[in-house]
Amino acid sequence: MSDISENRLDPLDPGLMISLRDHVHRALRMAIISGRYPNQTKLNERQLAEELGVSTTPLKEAIRQLEAEGLLKTLPRRGVIVLYGRTWAEEMILARAALESMIAHLAARRVDDAGRTALRQIMVSMAVASDGIDPDPLIAFNEQFHEQIHRTSECLYLGKLIERQRFYDASTRRIIHSDPQEKAQALAEHTAIGEAIIAHDIDGAERAMRDHVVRSGENYIRLVFGNSDSPSSSLHAVAE
Repeated sequence: MSDISENRLDPLDPGLMISLRDHVHRALRMAIISGRYPNQTKLNERQLAEELGVSTTPLKEAIRQLEAEGLLKTLPRRGVIVLYGRTWAEEMILARAALESMIAHLAARRVDDAGRTALRQIMVSMAVASDGIDPDPLIAFNEQFHEQIHRTSECLYLGKLIERQRFYDASTRRIIHSDPQEKAQALAEHTAIGEAIIAHDIDGAERAMRDHVVRSGENYIRLVFGNSDSPSSSLHAVAE
């Protein structure tokens, strides 16, 4: 009989454990952002771990990360509570609209020939991806589009601020791009933003970006939270 010590397993690659944590984080974040767990919902950690097919260790790590992002909070005697809701989402959209519009303003002011070429190439790719069924390529090109605008703007401080909003983007885009009409409208808006930046139209780029972020954000809120009964709930009125 062989010694069991000869059959010891090799240690796991730490990168795999990090990857598992990241997968759990993304899955739980997507569930929250998509409205599966409404504001003030108490999460059952053991049940979530079972549903995801993981131990509670990566789940607890993901929860800590989501707490740092403000989506969850651990309360004494209540456990883990969801904080994300309509009001949070509206404030996030308004903050992103303010930041992105100023970045677009500076991109239009500072764009050079290399920046123009890069934007045109991404805009062509977005147009092709918009005709496809799979939303992931379009999401990837949308992210490249905004990242290129950030690079063109040469922003440092604003770029750091917008990074705090980035963890919402892929989730919200996947939700709103399930609608073919939204895909077509978003393409037209992205094209207007890109053309304004290419043309050095500073005011036009700022306005087009703000309108796009607010309009797509309102669509996301309707999809996730439904229409509001309040006539003053329009984000456009607040953003102007």
